[in-house]
Amino acid sequence: MGIIKRPALTEKSQAMQEKGKYVFVVELTANKIEIAKEVKKMYGVDVQDVQTMRQIGKVKSKSTRTKVTSGRTSTYKKAIVTVAAGEVIDFYQGI
Repeated sequence: MGIIKRPALTEKSQAMQEKGKYVFVVELTANKIEIAKEVKKMYGVDVQDVQTMRQIGKVKSKSTRTKVTSGRTSTYKKAIVTVAAGEVIDFYQGI
């Protein structure tokens, strides 16, 4: 897929879709201009605004029979893309 890995489909992001805002998980190195171009190319919509944030990985622990194993989840970047009024992105059209 390139810069955009997948849409982030959570309850909060579903509520934001009614306001014309869509949430995507993107590459850590992607910037706002690249994200806007990729969304326009993939979905054919006019992008008004892009907001980005990095989600730092959390420390997780798991107990086994002999020891406690700990590690980290991956750090990832999210982008909130605002599209022009009246335009819609349909994630479920190919299902």
